[in-house]
Amino acid sequence: MAETLRTSGRTPVLAETFWDAEGVPLLAKRVLLVTLGIAALALLAKVQVPVWPSPVPVTMQTFAVLAIGAAYGPRLGLVTILGYLAIGALGWDVFAGSSAEANGIAYMAGSTGGYLVGYLLAVAALGAAARRGWDRSIAGTAAAFAIGTALIYIPGVLWLGVLYGFDQPILAWGLTPFLIGDALKAGLAALLLPGLWRLVGRARA
Repeated sequence: MAETLRTSGRTPVLAETFWDAEGVPLLAKRVLLVTLGIAALALLAKVQVPVWPSPVPVTMQTFAVLAIGAAYGPRLGLVTILGYLAIGALGWDVFAGSSAEANGIAYMAGSTGGYLVGYLLAVAALGAAARRGWDRSIAGTAAAFAIGTALIYIPGVLWLGVLYGFDQPILAWGLTPFLIGDALKAGLAALLLPGLWRLVGRARA
C-alpha cells in the first residue's frame, strides 16, 4: 500500500503529501528527507539575525527544529534530530556555537546541552500537533510553536542552572534575550505552514 494509505486514520503531515511510495522508494524518500533535514539544521544554526533591542543575535536553528517536527511528523522528525545530534557528537561543526576547536560531546555537555535535549522534546511535540492538524491554521501553528519553544527552553534553562547555579541570572542568559526572535519565528511559521497546506490542497484539486 502507498504511504498515504498507511497513515489511514491519522492526519497526514506535509512530508506524506508528495512522492507517494512504498518499499524501497519509500525508504529512499525517508533517507532523503532526513539528510535534507540534517543539512538544514546545520546551515540554519549558523544563520544569525540581530533583533533589536536584544543584545543576542537569533539563529534560525530553533525554527528549523520546529518546522521539521511539523513537516515530518514525530517519528521521522526524531530520527532527523537524533541524526543531527549524532553528527555533532562526532565532532562536526554543526551547532550554532560550535567550531573546529569547540565541538563534539564536550561541547554538547556544556551550556547548550539542555537546549539540545529540548530539541528532541520539541520535535516530538510539533510532530504530534501536526498529526492533529494544528499546522493547517494560523492559530494552531502559532500555539504549536509556542509549546515547542517552551519545551526547548525548559531543559535549556534548567541545565544552565545545574552548570552555573540557580542563584545566577540564568533567565537573562538563556531565555529573555531570545523571546523577541522566537515570537517572530512563530509568526513566520504561522503564515508559512498553513500557506503550504493551501498549496497542497490546490495541487490535489
